[in-house]
Amino acid sequence: AVLKNIYAIAAGLAHGLGYGDNFQAVLVSNAQREMKRFMKAVYPMKRKITHTAYSSDLFVTMYSPFSRNRTLGHLVGKGYSLKSAMAEIGMVAEGYYAAKHIWEVKKDRAVKMPVASAVHKVLYRNMPPQKALQILANKLI
Repeated sequence: AVLKNIYAIAAGLAHGLGYGDNFQAVLVSNAQREMKRFMKAVYPMKRKITHTAYSSDLFVTMYSPFSRNRTLGHLVGKGYSLKSAMAEIGMVAEGYYAAKHIWEVKKDRAVKMPVASAVHKVLYRNMPPQKALQILANKLI
């Protein structure tokens, strides 16, 4: 459940930067595959990430303009500083904190997570969103 918030930030970044619906669709499908890899590495019990319960939660969090995490990404993509974007939202965007913790876990487990990594670079390494999404776009299938 925590991963969806990171992916919502990615979707918001893409939207804020003006990426279109086709890119968003590719981003969602890659996020879903990334979730599957992460879950397999961390919690090897059998789960079907494509099940409606998982997918619908991921989709609504990534697409909804009411999602705090998507809004955070959107504002940062539009040029707001991280601090200004968080102040504008006025509520906690869990994906901000999740990005840091998931980064540590993925690093320890050597899980390939380009979408989560792009979000981490923007939020914690001050990489410009344009550059992070440009690099990410070349890694998406």
